[in-house]
Amino acid sequence: WNTTVFKLDMDAATSTETAVAVLTSLFFCVVNCVMLFALRSKRIFQETPRYILFGHMLMNDSVLLLVTTIMYTVALCFLPIPKSICTLLVFISHCTFRNAPLTLALMSLERYVAICFPLRHCNIATPKRTGIAIGFIWILSSINFVTDIIFVLVVDPSYLTGIIFCTLEKLFLFRWQLDKYQAFDVLYFVSVAVIIIFTYISIMITARSVSSDKDSAKKALKTVLLHLIQLGLCLTSFLYTIIERTLYLMTGSNSSLFINLRYLNYLIVLILPRCLSPLIYGMRDEAVWPLFKYFFCYRSGKVKPTVNVH
Repeated sequence: WNTTVFKLDMDAATSTETAVAVLTSLFFCVVNCVMLFALRSKRIFQETPRYILFGHMLMNDSVLLLVTTIMYTVALCFLPIPKSICTLLVFISHCTFRNAPLTLALMSLERYVAICFPLRHCNIATPKRTGIAIGFIWILSSINFVTDIIFVLVVDPSYLTGIIFCTLEKLFLFRWQLDKYQAFDVLYFVSVAVIIIFTYISIMITARSVSSDKDSAKKALKTVLLHLIQLGLCLTSFLYTIIERTLYLMTGSNSSLFINLRYLNYLIVLILPRCLSPLIYGMRDEAVWPLFKYFFCYRSGKVKPTVNVH
């Protein structure tokens, strides 16, 4: 009888944890989609590079939330899935996970060009070049994983057959692949940090030296500083795997303590930073936020907000 009650309690706890994780991700996905709809409602947003990049960040983070929620739910329920489907899920999460800091770097560079080279900004930062830059981001974020998949398929042609418990480690054949994976993560973060700090310092110098249009320079400075904070939120997500491995070594994989701590690690370290990052940026934007509130409240306002993009 006690064993039966224990199993029922465990099932109830697992169900509750899964429900909280899924509902949290779905709520912020809805928030992101409403904000993306607000961006699509005005043509000027679709023609302005920084809002094109912001829209990409919203779409990217929404996909990441959905895929990671699916993967975590499957892992929490100990459900084995075909290795081919696992590879696809890991590939999508891998790319979207690394797209976020690279997009922040692009957004900072766009503000840098706007303030430091205002006369050339319209020629340098065009919608077409912004689209090309987004494509380049996807190539950079996917190349590491794609090369690993090609390598393992050459070594083992039947690699994608079979059923496994879906984790990144289960897709690697050799230890050095995981080490390479972590080295690329460090390279991504350091490169983005250097770009954002460089743009911040450059804009700060320009803001002090130019007497005209200081307000725009100060706004750009605050925007780049916000990108640095967002990068910090992204960094906490990069620590997710390290924290999970530490918990595994300290508690063991089968203990209830490890399962509970792993859940908190997933929710606080991985999910919340990705939920808050685009929301913080949207709340700060004077053009997007009124429109977001208008659509989020199901057009409860009497007058649709006007857009004034600087």
